[in-house]
Amino acid sequence: MEKTAKKAMPLTVKILIGLLVGVVVGLIMNVAGLVDIANNWIKPFGTLFLNLIKMIIVPLVFGSLVMGACGLGDIKKVGRIGGKTIVYFLCTTAFAVIIGLVIGKLFNVGAGMTLPADAVYEGKEATGFVDTLLNIIPTNPFKALVEGNMLQVIAFALFVGVGIAVVGEKAENFKKGMEGFTEVMYAIIGGVMKLAPYAVFCLIIPVVASQGASVLGPLAMLIVAVYVACILHAVLTYSTTVKFLGKMSPIKFFKLAAPASIFAFTTASSSATLPFSLECSKSMGVSPDVRSFVLPLGATINMDGTAAFQGICALFVAAVYGIDLTLGQMVTIILSATLASIGTAGVPGAGTVMLGMVLTTVGLPLDAVAIIMGVERILDMARTSVNVTGDMACAVVVAQSEHELDEKYVTMDVEA
Repeated sequence: MEKTAKKAMPLTVKILIGLLVGVVVGLIMNVAGLVDIANNWIKPFGTLFLNLIKMIIVPLVFGSLVMGACGLGDIKKVGRIGGKTIVYFLCTTAFAVIIGLVIGKLFNVGAGMTLPADAVYEGKEATGFVDTLLNIIPTNPFKALVEGNMLQVIAFALFVGVGIAVVGEKAENFKKGMEGFTEVMYAIIGGVMKLAPYAVFCLIIPVVASQGASVLGPLAMLIVAVYVACILHAVLTYSTTVKFLGKMSPIKFFKLAAPASIFAFTTASSSATLPFSLECSKSMGVSPDVRSFVLPLGATINMDGTAAFQGICALFVAAVYGIDLTLGQMVTIILSATLASIGTAGVPGAGTVMLGMVLTTVGLPLDAVAIIMGVERILDMARTSVNVTGDMACAVVVAQSEHELDEKYVTMDVEA
């Protein structure tokens, strides 16, 4: 009688174990006063992993989008899928801001807190919405690739992909070369992803060792409010869209999305999590054309969690200064946060820069952002996880609308 092969531990479980063990070790190091060791000796291993991910992000996004665009073949289909994706993200982002404002009001964030006299925050100038639209088209696409300007990389990749589709047979050799290039990128990232559980362990320890448990006291309500808003948005908005528009069980969706969501929680980077999102979408049955188009685009323009965070933080800042926001100001926050999400980079901390822009639109001072930055990393983890989950939800919805959501598209086993 043959012995049953031992089933490998799912990647989700491995990442979760790395996260939990890292939290415990981080708390111990915080109590023991070993923060320097955590930052100087453990964090570099996590940083090395992130560098490997960053190394592959631009070529992976470029290659996958080129193949996605030319794979769609029909220019009208490219425009149709792109339109559906952008509309979906703008709608869910608006819902996220509303949820953030409601939760912020219910939790009364910022109540009883006053701004420290030494709190200083120098806000960076955020790019305006019109400028963001104009800057999407690169004047030098190679410079955009070198600098990692994702919006411009996406635009250039779409033009190249559509160009391949239009030229047809004459571009067949170039298409095969791009296909081979993209497969090489997938192979590299597949090997790098196996290190994820260990990277999560090394990345979470310095965060917990530095923040500890006591420092969270004064900002506990803000942190809880952001996490509740993010969870509610994922459960309500994504469950609804996935079930009724994507025709998929929400439970199945969240289970299959877990590896990417957990990794995003740890790294606080939508861009760094893109390889995981692509793999998880395969397990959901999203067609190669749709997932290679929607997910890189989502990693750049979908910022639902960040939008919810901005709504809550606007109320927090207003409370710190004793300012009552009017209904008109709240509507302005919803609009500005929704539009600002398009220009927010998928990297750790980018949401804080955009928060400065949102606060400015309703006349709130930026000084209180210094307080929020004390727990920026902890808040960033939750909102990035929601962003990434939203990317995959959009991929499911768009694939279903295009009749390209089917198990036949699952091209490889994904540990979930």
